[in-house]
Amino acid sequence: MAPEVGTEAPDFTLKDQNNQEVTLSSFRGRQSVLVVFYPFAFSPICTGELCIVRDDLSSYQNAEAQILAVSVDHAFTLKAYAEAQGYQFPLLSDFWPHGKVAQAYGVFNDKAGMALRGTFLVDRDGIIRFAEVNAPGEARDQAGWKKALDALSAA
Repeated sequence: MAPEVGTEAPDFTLKDQNNQEVTLSSFRGRQSVLVVFYPFAFSPICTGELCIVRDDLSSYQNAEAQILAVSVDHAFTLKAYAEAQGYQFPLLSDFWPHGKVAQAYGVFNDKAGMALRGTFLVDRDGIIRFAEVNAPGEARDQAGWKKALDALSAA
């Protein structure tokens, strides 16, 4: 079950596409974090969603907010994916233990071995302020993400 709005976000440390550790709680007091789970690198819907982020990165990653995209892919795959698509934001590997962070967020599909399309906006205090989980094959509308980020910045 996904954590609810108003609850503390499960903390995690994962390696990014450059093999650097990224810890969610390291952003506390500094920036809000948009945690975006996606099923697989190089898949059509995931690539479309992340390319929208890439093409409007300042809306998602700036002095107020940081985006962290998470999949169960290996870091080497994420490195190739980031280079192929020109992504300039962290792609985090939830590869091993397989899907542990996705499980903590209630978005791991254990039958398919992948993360669902879950999106969580975590404020500077580590509290979830926006949450959505989309079914497999169902693309997300980033307008909701922008609205949640804007509301948090205005607060």
